[in-house]
Amino acid sequence: MTLSRPLMLAVCALACAGCGGLARNDNTEGVRLYQQGNYLGAVDRFQQALAREPGNPDCFYNLGATYHQQAKVFSRPADVATAEQYYHLCLARNPNHAECQRALAVLLVEQKRDAEAIAGLESWARAQPANPAPHVELARLAQEHGDLREAENQLIDALAIAPGDPRTLVALGSLREQAGDQGQALQNYSRALAADPAQPVVAARVAALQSGAAAGTRTASLPPPAAPPPPAAPGWGPAR
Repeated sequence: MTLSRPLMLAVCALACAGCGGLARNDNTEGVRLYQQGNYLGAVDRFQQALAREPGNPDCFYNLGATYHQQAKVFSRPADVATAEQYYHLCLARNPNHAECQRALAVLLVEQKRDAEAIAGLESWARAQPANPAPHVELARLAQEHGDLREAENQLIDALAIAPGDPRTLVALGSLREQAGDQGQALQNYSRALAADPAQPVVAARVAALQSGAAAGTRTASLPPPAAPPPPAAPGWGPAR
């Protein structure tokens, strides 16, 4: 799979779980400060959480994500290197940290290190053959870069591993919707919602697609419109 266009999405959703007691309070406060754009304050809180829970992968990930965002906002190359270091520290302790795997891949693509991004996700897939998540992340990268066939292949691989995985079904629904196959998208979203009802965004897409399908049915039942006038004689006017 080759990548050619820059990623056009936010890097991460910070992790709020995974720490205990006071560390969780620091982590939660760090997330709040991050969302407010107070990155220095967020780093301080995440460092405090890490001091209370040394080696906690969520803390490493949150620090990496914050430095990654700082690099975007302030264009500081040193922050990119720091973010990458924290992502690697997170994955050294939890190779299945999906958000971190995704964020590291995004960072590498932003640095025009596409081959490293793909290789990292493919290595994760080989190390975890029973985990659909690496294939979902590879599919997302492919979809964001317009390679819909590769995205579909990766999601088919993910479904072969876990046929009812909600993330895979949502990703496949998004792919189908992008391709204009609303019926199949509705089916994928509905299966994802049945597996995990706590997905308000997916529920909204199901409602919207169902409403569109109902409107199409009503329109189809109306009498056909009047025949259009005959076309103009060839040889005049712009091509349409």
